[in-house]
Formats: sequence, structure tokens, C-alpha cells
Amino acid sequence: MTKYVFVTGGVVSGLGKGITASSIALLLKARGYKVFMQKFDPYINVDPGTMNPMQHGEVFVTYDGCETDLDLGHYERFIDEELNYSSNITSGKIYSSVIEKERKGEYLGATVQMIPHITNEIKNKIIEAGVSSQADIVITEIGGTVGDIESLTFLEAIRQLQHELGDENIFITHATLVPFIYGSEELKSKPTQNSVKDLRGLGIYPNALVLRAPYATPENLKRKISAFCSVPLENVIDSVDVKNIYEIPINYYNQKIDEIILKQFKLTLHRADLSAWKNLINTVANLKNEVEIALVGKYIELHDAYISVSEALKHAGYKYNYKVNIRWIDSEDLEKNNVKLDDIFKGVKGILVPGGFGSRGIEGKIKACEYARVHNIPYLGLCLGMQIAVIEFARHVCGLKDATSTEFDQTTEEPIIDLMADQKYILNMGGTLRLGNYECKLQKNSLASKLYGADNILERHRHRYEFNNKYKELLESKGLVFSGINEASNLVEIIEYPKNKFFIASQFHPEFKSRPTRPHPLFVGFIEACIK
Repeated sequence: MTKYVFVTGGVVSGLGKGITASSIALLLKARGYKVFMQKFDPYINVDPGTMNPMQHGEVFVTYDGCETDLDLGHYERFIDEELNYSSNITSGKIYSSVIEKERKGEYLGATVQMIPHITNEIKNKIIEAGVSSQADIVITEIGGTVGDIESLTFLEAIRQLQHELGDENIFITHATLVPFIYGSEELKSKPTQNSVKDLRGLGIYPNALVLRAPYATPENLKRKISAFCSVPLENVIDSVDVKNIYEIPINYYNQKIDEIILKQFKLTLHRADLSAWKNLINTVANLKNEVEIALVGKYIELHDAYISVSEALKHAGYKYNYKVNIRWIDSEDLEKNNVKLDDIFKGVKGILVPGGFGSRGIEGKIKACEYARVHNIPYLGLCLGMQIAVIEFARHVCGLKDATSTEFDQTTEEPIIDLMADQKYILNMGGTLRLGNYECKLQKNSLASKLYGADNILERHRHRYEFNNKYKELLESKGLVFSGINEASNLVEIIEYPKNKFFIASQFHPEFKSRPTRPHPLFVGFIEACIK
């Protein structure tokens, strides 16, 4: 039977529930168990796909095309497992599902209520995650904090499961704050006590506490927290500030949180293999060189809007013992009169243009791409970054001055990027975007095939518009190479410009598949070109 670990939070948001959940999953996987992860988000949106990146950060996409919270990116990077549609559940999804069932008469005319109908639907999603993944242990993070009205139904569902399945199958970890009070110069336990009291008031009894504090909690304070919260002393775990997040799982391992969980589940305590993770920590702690990369976007005020991109750059840097410093450049700034691109890009060794939607800042991205091509600076384009590359090439190399995308100008006479007639049916089958994994055939002896070391690849997508194939022959005649094609739909996936040192762009999002211990080939090639 699948076992379930739940991670809740109290006092304030931002305590690191996601990292705690990921760390627990990593340790249990290191013990030889198959793990799977979930995130429950209390907001009413069905998914974050339509949310502004400036408000919510990056939209992460799973292999099966589910648009999810960025926390799932952290999960995948930590446990190196592909998650799916059952990994990100929102209140919006739950309510939508229940209302749809009610409309179909599946409740046989009963009065539909929060309990049992909403809570049953939540429990179904939890159990479904175990079934669909065939995992030994499912780790589920509950978004928000105890006391939030939006998350009450999720907490009630957990209470019911704790009662129904028993302690041998359910483990509750509660993350909470132990603040340092200046003046008295001491850590305070009262916020944790009150948070646990609120949780217990909802009928949920935590099995372990994770104390977020600036330094290790003194033994006497831990004993106080243990006594007031009815949690065994050894189950009170410190989560102290660290230099990099990769140290956190080892911190938990040293406090035996994985042993505590497996003991309660009555599962065998296999030897943990953390050698690769420890090597990663050692690498990150001893990076000897630095390289600066320009990331040209339009949501740069919130760096979380590009969290998978920035992490993928770091991963590739680790391979070469380089710390990657990102110069965040607002693409709209490049559109201003009298802007000096030589000053903007002075000192950078590579230019990256990531994904995005809408016309704002597009001309600035085109300027950045042109600067990289003309000055032979390594260029990596991701999704919109590929579309920018072909628009720029069409304008300035092929002489198509009006070349653009119908996303930005529906009346353009040169729709280099467009919704093709033979693509519309395919795209609309699954919604308005092409989402999730699609196959890509690589051209032999191309840069892409050399980087991947393969002829066929599978990558994740999130976009609506495609390259217009009627311009392919013209662009090829001027030196652009279309090195990756989705043969099923004859869609362009990768372009490159061999005349430059390194110039490649993909219609897909390679950043979603990068891992700290296994960096993505496109990012590896990009960073290698930048440091040569």
C-alpha cells in the first residue's frame, strides 16, 4: 500500500515547505523507495497557465502537458523524476470537478457540500497520485498556512485520511517559524506553539516539526516545543539558514527525518546513497571561476518568472566549475532612444532570450538577438527566443523588413511566425497551446545532434504560434539551418546559425528538463561556448 507524507506550514509563507517536501522525497528515494510528489494550491484558478508571471512566477510544464506551479520545478530538480497531471491540484480544479459531477447527476440529487463532496474529491486526488505513479511514498505539500480560509478543505481531507488510514500510512510534517527577537537576543517558540495549536484544533496531529530558524534551536527550546506540541523530541527538526539549498537535504539526513518517517511506516531502512548529492554540494561550494550571461526578458522584476532558466544556467556552470552570474536585462529598456547596446552588453559572454507571451518588449529582444548574431556572441533562444531569432534573421539578413509574428501583428504581410492552417486543428484538440512532450528529429552532423548525442529527442513545449514553413527555403538559402523537426506535424523545433561560434534556439523549453546533477545539453553547450 502507498504511504503518504504531508507537509503543512504555519505562521508565515516562504518558510521553505517546498524545499522541505523535496528534501524528504530525495532522502526517501536515496533509501531505495519510489517517490512521487504533489502540490496542493488553495487558489481558485484552475491552473497558473493564465496567471501573470509577475504575480505568480514561472509556469512549469510537466511531460504530459499540465501547466503547474513553479514548485514542481523544484521537485523535479531535487528528485530527478518526471511528475504528471496529478502533481498539481488547485481549489479551482477540485471545485470544477465537483460541479461537473453535480451537473451530470453523479451525486444522485444529494445536496453538494464542502464535506463530504469537496473533501472526498481531494482525497481521491491524493489516492490517484499513488495509483498513477505506482510510488511507494507520495509526498504532498499543502500551499498556504494553517488558518488560511482557502486551504481549510485540504486540511480537513488530510484529517480524514489520517483517521482512515492510520499512522502506519500517514505522516504529517509541519513547518513553522522560530523567530529571532533582537533586543532580547533569543529565539521565540510561541509562534510555533500557536501554529501547532491551530493545526490540532483542526483535528490534525503533526508527527514531526520543522523549525525555520537562523541557527540551530537550543536543546532547552526544543524540549519546550516538544512538550507543548506533543511531538517527540527527536522529531523536532531544525531547518537553519544555509549557503545553498542543496545542503538542506543533508541537514535533514543528519537529523534522521527519513529514518523517523520509515520507522513510523514500518518500512525497511535501506542504506542511503547520497554520494552524487554530496558531490554536487562540494562542487557548488568550490566553484573557481565566474561567467556573466545576459538574460533579456520582460518579467525580470520577478526573477522567479525565469526560475527554471536561471537554474539550468547554474547547472551547466557546475559542469565546468563555473559560477554563472546573470545580468538581468529588461527588453523594453533596449527599445529606448539612444540606448547604447555596447554598454548594455559590455562584459557578457553570452545572450539568452527566454520564452514569453504578448507584444511588449519584443523589439528589444530582437535587438538583443541581432547584437548577438552580428558580434558573434553565443546565443541561446528558448521558445519565444527561437521565434525572435527567425524574425531577426528574416528582417536583417533576408531583407523582409516587415517580418514578424501574427501574435504581435495580425495584419502583417510577412508572417514568419503564424498559426498555420494545417496546425490549428492539432493545436485546438488540446486547448490553445501546444503543451508537454513532443518528438523532435535532429539533422545529422548539426550542432543540436552533437550536443544531444542522439538522432531523436523528446522535449516539453508551451506555446501557441509556430514557424511559417513557407519561408523555410528563403532562410535556408541565407545560411539558417533548421536542425530539429517534429516530423508528425512538420513543425520546426530547432534552428541554428553555423556561421557563428554558437547560435541555437529551440521552440521547446529545455530548461524544464535540466537537473543540478544532470544539466541539459543545450545549456551545457551554451555555457561551454561562453567560457572558451
